[in-house]
Amino acid sequence: MKETPLSNCERRFLLRAIEEKKRLDGRQTYDYRNIKISFGTDYGCCIVELGKTRVLGQVSCELVSPKLNRATEGILFFNLELSQMAAPAFEPGRQSDLLVKLNRLLERCLRNSKCIDTESLCVVAGEKVWQIRVDLHLLNHDGNIIDAASIAAIVALCHFRRPDVSVQGDEVTLYTPEERDPVPLSIHHMPICVSFAFFQQGTYLLVDPNEREERVMDGLLVIAMNKHREICTIQSSGGIMLLKDQVLRCSKIAGVKVAEITELIQKALENDQKVRKEGGKFGFAESIANQRITAFKMEKAPVDTSDVEEKAEEIIAEAEPPSEVVSKPVLWTPGTAQIGEGVENSWGDLEDSEREDEDEGGSDEAIILDSIKMDTGLEVSNIGSQDAPIVLSDSEEEEMIILEPDKNPKKIRTQTISAKPEKAPSKKPVKKRKKKRAAN
Repeated sequence: MKETPLSNCERRFLLRAIEEKKRLDGRQTYDYRNIKISFGTDYGCCIVELGKTRVLGQVSCELVSPKLNRATEGILFFNLELSQMAAPAFEPGRQSDLLVKLNRLLERCLRNSKCIDTESLCVVAGEKVWQIRVDLHLLNHDGNIIDAASIAAIVALCHFRRPDVSVQGDEVTLYTPEERDPVPLSIHHMPICVSFAFFQQGTYLLVDPNEREERVMDGLLVIAMNKHREICTIQSSGGIMLLKDQVLRCSKIAGVKVAEITELIQKALENDQKVRKEGGKFGFAESIANQRITAFKMEKAPVDTSDVEEKAEEIIAEAEPPSEVVSKPVLWTPGTAQIGEGVENSWGDLEDSEREDEDEGGSDEAIILDSIKMDTGLEVSNIGSQDAPIVLSDSEEEEMIILEPDKNPKKIRTQTISAKPEKAPSKKPVKKRKKKRAAN
């Protein structure tokens, strides 16, 4: 998968920010990103985080035959791998130009600088020597791979312990860690790479460029130095011309940064060794911050209970005396009562607004009921004058037949008034149809 190129807007934005001495992550021009070092359970295994760039370092060893021209020296081997897990642009199973350049730079920085005493790795001259292999895996790529890889390599070498051996005649005995304590490597100094990115043909300079800044830079200068200000290797890439003053300035900055990083590495190694001796927990799992979300997590605060009684007496003395106590039950409404001692409760009393609403509602209901009674009273009185016949009506207008014992039945029309409160205010005229009465 090819790398997604930067757009022209992004490129112009980055260059404009660099001209104004600003960076996307808020750092200053000569600031390094945060460095975090964590160790595994085995010796020689570590993870170095430079910002979001993460490199895993693992050191291993085995007994091999030495080289013919160096019969009394051990062998150092460095291997850096760029996997697709770190960035989609890295192709698996193929050595890119970037990978070859990084591997060569690591060998020049660590092997050619003689930071490790290779003669101490010899077991039997011309027959058996230790081969130390340093494998570096890039876990996440966010720029400045060479600095993170060099730190991971030197930290893993300082943390590594090789098995102890003994030679009796032609017989070589290899002891396990349970039988004898492992032996650390003999390290003279710790070379660390510091990268400088140049922009606008060397006009602007940044330390520790990230991935986006590396895309828009014109050139890169890498200086490998130890804390004694000894330059182990120097490499310039990008095809830009640098002045002598620029290189000297970069070397002074590198000396300060290398001293800070070396102190950080030594503190990390001391802390790990202290934890292992005390029998505490160590490893990658312990270095991960515990960020669980739980509903039962409580923040505990210390409470001083030495003067509780005295403070309670002071609070009681300063408090106001209690109000009148009602000892008898109070009956507010049928079915409710207040039992026990305490201040009278007013929950049964109605508020003024509620009383007004009830009064208004009661008056409206009384008016509606009176109007209904008046209408029905007229109807009952009219019908009652005719020997109180029984009237059955389901609708407002219908023909009813009234049966009388002595007189002939007559068909009459009766009109009932429906009692609906909501239609009481608006009265609509009702048209009456005239029908001829049919006499039997």
